Amino acid sequence: MASQIMESITMDGRKIILDCDPGHDDAIAILMTLASPEELDLLGLTCVGGNVSLDMTSRNALKVCELAGFTNIAVYSGCERPMVRQLSTAENVHGKSGLDLPGGTVLPEPTMSLRSQHAVDFIIDTLMSESTGTITLCPTGPLTNIAVAMIREPEIIPRIQEIVFMGGSAINPGNTTPAAEFNIYVDPHAAHVVLSSGVKLVMMGLDVTHQVQVTPSRLQTIKTLGRRVSQTVADLITFYGSFDLEQWGMEGAALHDPCVIAYLLDKDIFTLKHVNVEVETNDGLALGETVADWKFVTDRPLNCHVAYQADADRFFELLNDRLLNLP
Repeated sequence: MASQIMESITMDGRKIILDCDPGHDDAIAILMTLASPEELDLLGLTCVGGNVSLDMTSRNALKVCELAGFTNIAVYSGCERPMVRQLSTAENVHGKSGLDLPGGTVLPEPTMSLRSQHAVDFIIDTLMSESTGTITLCPTGPLTNIAVAMIREPEIIPRIQEIVFMGGSAINPGNTTPAAEFNIYVDPHAAHVVLSSGVKLVMMGLDVTHQVQVTPSRLQTIKTLGRRVSQTVADLITFYGSFDLEQWGMEGAALHDPCVIAYLLDKDIFTLKHVNVEVETNDGLALGETVADWKFVTDRPLNCHVAYQADADRFFELLNDRLLNLP
């Protein structure tokens, strides 16, 4: 099945670069992308230090591609630490490998190799070589790679079609500190660069990602899909969801990063509001907070389309449909 999908990839789909820090939910976002070749033309996977160290996130991206049988995907390693601060990771959520499975097992080591080019250079070169306004950037981790690319080559900024990113929170509290969501907290200075860039932005933050929880019945449905990859996804969710159950009292794992890909595949799953979003970069209790002018009480420019409502049933119908495309 995977080989058939790879052969069917055309240039008709929306061109994207998926910038990630796998991570269980990143892994599912990658799989959704690989399973959607008619809609999404994946130009490359770029990795950043985030959920775990850069060497682990890069290796995990390779593992996920091999899991699905997509050994021809170009994977690039990028920035190992944030622009200003030291790297904060989330092994308490994702395990030491970043993709731990129940019972202490992990995915097999990859046979694929990383491309030699740095992820930031790949992002710059690709945006400069492709037609203006044809590439969407899809960051699901800290925004370091994207911000560094913008700083290194500002000419890429008007060439970006859109940035759809997972991070932040407009209405609800944070999940790393009382104020901040993990991806933005890890590199708030990078988030500031991106939010100030003038590029069309779509933010998939905690307001909406916490609405797509893998309840026991939804997990059971994934288990019964009968695919090798879907069973591994169920195992990933089982490990990953234990944190949300214990820490937040949720019904199951919140699938944060797949919301980015779901939005590209079916925008009607989500309801968005166009507001101003700024990020706190000063040290203190609010470091990394995304401050959204939800009630339009300032005259700051509207710079971000923020998702705040999701049709969870429709989201999981889409996820299950895509998992059936994989082996």
